Amino acid sequence: MQLGQVPRVRLGYWPTPLDELLRLSRYLGRPRLFAKREDLTPLALGGNKIRKLEYALAEAQAHRATTLVTSGATQSNHVRLTIAAGNRLGLKTIAVLRGHRPSAPTGNYLLDRMLGAAGLHFVDPRDHPSREDLVRATEARVQELAEELRERGEVPYVIPNGCAPLHGALAYAGCVLEMVHQFRELGLAPHAVVTACGTGGTQTGLVLGSLLYTQGELRVVGISVSAPATALRERIQRNLEEAVAFLGIPLDVPEGLIEVHDGYVGPGYGIPTPEMRDAVLLVSRTEGILLDPVYTGKAMAGLVDLVGKGAFDPEDVVVFLHTGGIPALFADAQAPTFQVLADPGEG
Repeated sequence: MQLGQVPRVRLGYWPTPLDELLRLSRYLGRPRLFAKREDLTPLALGGNKIRKLEYALAEAQAHRATTLVTSGATQSNHVRLTIAAGNRLGLKTIAVLRGHRPSAPTGNYLLDRMLGAAGLHFVDPRDHPSREDLVRATEARVQELAEELRERGEVPYVIPNGCAPLHGALAYAGCVLEMVHQFRELGLAPHAVVTACGTGGTQTGLVLGSLLYTQGELRVVGISVSAPATALRERIQRNLEEAVAFLGIPLDVPEGLIEVHDGYVGPGYGIPTPEMRDAVLLVSRTEGILLDPVYTGKAMAGLVDLVGKGAFDPEDVVVFLHTGGIPALFADAQAPTFQVLADPGEG
């Protein structure tokens, strides 16, 4: 099956911009850097989930769904964009959030409420001794809510946290094709793309796109924001096998093409690090582009460090995938990281 034959609904304006980061490149000394601006997709402050939701919601429409049910962390970008996309198509959205109910709505949680989620349910981490238990409890609550909806005559469609791996693979394989065309217009070819890696869906698609559209020559560098690299590589390999089987193409995935670095996570998912803070400030002050503290900030910290270690050749063309997430800058748990900045001088 060709990628263009897979049903999808249009939620974004494509292609997203490709910005050359001239001042950041000069600051780092090498290589030639670009940003693929997935943060500029049009719904609810944008982000990479829009590409994936185009496939998920096409499937939801095929099932004649009346309500979307999904899950994520309290400050989930995925939940925010699922609610927004559901609104665009006239579907209600119920979400199960891992974490405490905030005393005041900030960041993504504030936007979830503004967008009019049909229900926001919380699974308290204090009731679950490990992250694995918390995730299982969250998924179980999603299924409970879906069953309750069925009993009331609704047609629920469950979207996993971050979207199904297949939808991520299809979406970001298409993003690679988009980038190849954009760089061709510039007389260039990208050598590497750097992305934050959370659930692994985005990186899965980038690797698939590299194989389909660059003969595997596009290096895909994942910067983990949570899980160990070994676990992520295994997950991405499984995801790729599923996508290849779905498309019905004879494609082998070289093990070396799945590259994940887990040295930039810090104490844990969503917990700020000094390197993340420095990277966010560096990009804002050289390029006027804001990164988020959970995903792109840590991914940029990884990119800056890898450049310093000589991981890229000076003449390479390297793309940073800006996956969005800006509302997290205004979350109660994240904002203090940047509130300690000195006041600008007055004159």
